[in-house]
Amino acid sequence: MKYPPSLVSLIRELSRLPGIGPKSAQRLAFYLFEQPREDIERLAGSLLSAKRDLHSCPVCFNITDAEICDVCSDPARDQALICVVEEPGDVIAIERSGEYRGLYHVLHGVLSPMNGVGPEQLHIKPLLPRVAEGKEVILATGTTVEGDATALYLQRLLEPLGATVSRIAYGLPVGGALEYADEVTLGRAMTGRQQVSKPRPPQLRD
Repeated sequence: MKYPPSLVSLIRELSRLPGIGPKSAQRLAFYLFEQPREDIERLAGSLLSAKRDLHSCPVCFNITDAEICDVCSDPARDQALICVVEEPGDVIAIERSGEYRGLYHVLHGVLSPMNGVGPEQLHIKPLLPRVAEGKEVILATGTTVEGDATALYLQRLLEPLGATVSRIAYGLPVGGALEYADEVTLGRAMTGRQQVSKPRPPQLRD
């Protein structure tokens, strides 16, 4: 049985989305077909509006619909902190934690020579003028091989500029048991340990 050309075209376009294979695209296509016309028009309108209104912030390269994103234009943010992340979604994740009040810099990827991604394909060069002595740059790239390589490359690039460079800590999840953790996670938890008490001076006996 042959699908109508318009359905084939829809499946093909949906399958181009990241994480969507042919079968998932087919299910989505049939699902969309069953929805009311006004819902589909609203979805199409949202896609067109997003493409028309959204762009990269010229300072940090996060996604925004303003001239400069809300974080970069907020004077209450700590201007001495810059957190470097891979993708705009990472900014949302960190903001949800409520623990960070500094600035961001979005690379839009990681170094991956095998995939043809070098420093020139990432937003690394615009980061350098933002880094100065007295500032701290937090490298919050992922724990993949590419993420670690990107963090190491940035560390070597930024340290001569006089900034303090730190790497986000990775370890055990809250509520996790040690017996279920893999050796890499345990290793990172040990390396990223924090001091919780200071050693007491020895007591002198009479």
